[in-house]
Amino acid sequence: MTNRITSLFGIEFPLVQGGMVWCSGWKLASAVSNAGGLGLIGAGSMHPETFKEHIQKAKAATSKPFGVNVPLLYPEMDKIMNIIVEEEVKIVFTSAGSPKKWTPFLKEHGITVVHVVSSAFFAKKCEDAGVDAIVAEGFEAGGHNGREETTTMALIPSVRKATTLPVIAAGGIGSGQSMVAAMVLGADGVQMGTRFAVAEESSAHIDFKKSVIELGEGGTKLALKKLAPTRLVKNQFFEQVNDAECRGASPEEMRELLGKGRAKKGMFEGNLEEGELEIGQVSALISKIQSVEEIVSEIKSEYKEALTGLAKFNI
Repeated sequence: MTNRITSLFGIEFPLVQGGMVWCSGWKLASAVSNAGGLGLIGAGSMHPETFKEHIQKAKAATSKPFGVNVPLLYPEMDKIMNIIVEEEVKIVFTSAGSPKKWTPFLKEHGITVVHVVSSAFFAKKCEDAGVDAIVAEGFEAGGHNGREETTTMALIPSVRKATTLPVIAAGGIGSGQSMVAAMVLGADGVQMGTRFAVAEESSAHIDFKKSVIELGEGGTKLALKKLAPTRLVKNQFFEQVNDAECRGASPEEMRELLGKGRAKKGMFEGNLEEGELEIGQVSALISKIQSVEEIVSEIKSEYKEALTGLAKFNI
């Protein structure tokens, strides 16, 4: 398959693996790239030297294109960006901040830049900033979300009208059928996070993976709306956050509650009650832990089957 996304990244299938904290190390990224998609190393949970190590290991594990995801509000950004240039990373996805500051720097070094947005307004801002493509992420997605709370089905056509850039749909997408639906709405490709968070190659703790595949409808909920909207599994930590928000806790108090390595404790160390467990709504549709190869093969088969099914609606 060839389209604007496969051509932009030099990949076989327009499928991107989300760069998730504590899940997206070099093993996951290289496995997705080897399977024909675009794997991303998630820099958000890595110190600079750890980040550099993961890039080097990914290079050794795949000869195919891979990239990194960089949340722009994280500390030590100068070091992260210099490592990206020194290690000759070719594709960078940025998120959680304005693309204006770092996009020119990355472009000057021949790097393809993609930015994550949650609204058509910010999609326009990205085009003005000079990015090469946009990830339009609906609020079904796990982890940090936009304040607009726009669903993916409403967001994609809105972003498509707002920009001429290639659009990658994200949020609530975990199958070949949902991939087709997103592309019918105007996306050129899709990004999946939750589906790959529970892959065998994901660096997340096995207890976290097992808990995700046991979630049903309503197992996640948007929290931290006043600080930084984040979709979480409903556990003991979520209840603490929810209670604090309901009684009007200050932003400082909320930051103190969050500032105890909660995400690492939950997703990486497997503390399912006291940890921050970030995962998307599509988790309700995932029933088993699979290898990346199995996941991508399944998505491709579902994609082809869905396209065939659409033919019967031809008028």
